[in-house]
Amino acid sequence: MSPVHELLDSLLTEPAGQVSPSVYATGRLVTSAPWLTGHHDRREYLLATQRPDGTWGEVDGYRLVPTLSATEALLTALRRDRLDPGPRARLLGATESGLAALVRLLGTGEPVALPDTVAVELLVPDLIEQVNAHGFARLPVPRNVDAAKPAQIRAAVAAGVPVPTKLAHSLELAGPAAAGAATVTAYAGAVGCSPPSTAVWLADAGFRERRGDSVRFLEGLVARHRGPVPAVVPITEFERAWVVADVVRGFPGTGVPAELVRALGSAVAAGPAGGGPGLPPDADTTSATFFALSRLGRHRAPECLFEFELADHFCCWHGERTASPTANAHVLEAFDAHLAHRPADAARYRAASAKIVRFLGETQEADGSWADKWHASPYYATACCVQGLTVPAAAGPGAAAAIRHAVAWVLATQRPDGSWGRWAATAEETAYALRVLLAAESPEAGRAIAAGEAWLRGLGGRYDLVPLWHDKDLYTPVAVVRAAILATGNQLRYRSAVRGIAS
Repeated sequence: MSPVHELLDSLLTEPAGQVSPSVYATGRLVTSAPWLTGHHDRREYLLATQRPDGTWGEVDGYRLVPTLSATEALLTALRRDRLDPGPRARLLGATESGLAALVRLLGTGEPVALPDTVAVELLVPDLIEQVNAHGFARLPVPRNVDAAKPAQIRAAVAAGVPVPTKLAHSLELAGPAAAGAATVTAYAGAVGCSPPSTAVWLADAGFRERRGDSVRFLEGLVARHRGPVPAVVPITEFERAWVVADVVRGFPGTGVPAELVRALGSAVAAGPAGGGPGLPPDADTTSATFFALSRLGRHRAPECLFEFELADHFCCWHGERTASPTANAHVLEAFDAHLAHRPADAARYRAASAKIVRFLGETQEADGSWADKWHASPYYATACCVQGLTVPAAAGPGAAAAIRHAVAWVLATQRPDGSWGRWAATAEETAYALRVLLAAESPEAGRAIAAGEAWLRGLGGRYDLVPLWHDKDLYTPVAVVRAAILATGNQLRYRSAVRGIAS
């Protein structure tokens, strides 16, 4: 079986999704779920993933949340768990290093640069409060976050206020008030597609006995990852939409399992889709689903996307903190796919498409790249935006100028070995950069494409999956990333074949 068919089949055999473990989520389960199988393994995972400087996580501001979570978890384990002298000494050393790192990261309380990760403005003050409650440090709350917000959430949940769908993903913010909360709904055992949310909901042993589905959900994750857990799962609809959309882009005509096609159709049959069961419907997942269905010959009118239309762009969901250029680019692709089937709808859809093109032009960075709240790398955001701007519905001088600017940035940031990457060379980011250049056929772009293709080919299909996607900390949606790399590789092979015939 070919790699792309194996990937498609995996979407059905692993319907919850393929997601890397999370330091943040694993730390929260060390604190809130010592009853869950694999508690020792989760402690060991935290020890094994600590960096020499005492932090956890990637670089820049991405280290603060996982370092807070892991340090607080080890403080809890030192206080609560029965440990032999050797393991206790290891935990104590890691905890002291973590506390020292947090003192450096937080300084004296001045504003700190925070990445646009999920609920970061709530998690930071909440975790600082929890660390300080152990009595070993007095960490300052940065002035650019609201220290009172977590207490307000705890009070609302304790008072029985219904938990909004969006907040369910971060229910751990409610602390003990979340245990058995009657206003919380679990889907296939999961609360808000979040192991930490699910674990804190199950804190009461009596309630836990009545929620076998939720216990089995957590036990399944623990078994898969041998202790640690991801921060966001299930991601069923997000994963399927992204993978199939990339497969139909990079492997036209490839057979997609009928069960998978039916599942995509079901996801948007009654309206917009969310990334997973229990997550709010969003324009991003919905757009990718409609695009994939159109390319598969199962076209549906994407009328429900207009529910997300605002004055100058489309939101992922109403009330979001930050707009997403990549979600708008995906809406643009879905609208273009619809116009190919229903040109009579041109007036409404072209007006909306023109709005998106203007928004993408306004959000493009001065250097030609884009940044987005769903991914740490500008190569992902730039590839998505260029893909959207190359569709016929976007055609015009504004789109052409933005594409040229993006191509110039990608050419200027290629590494000497032919790869690309924000912090280091990665296969994922190199694939995204190559997609941008494939939109431009020029001698300079051709040379860069050849160097990038050679670098990817030199990996021989073996590459590290670096966490670059945003949830509460950085993670890898494994199938999504593999699909992007496979699709780009096939596009490159097709380009080489066409050029060979032409010559």
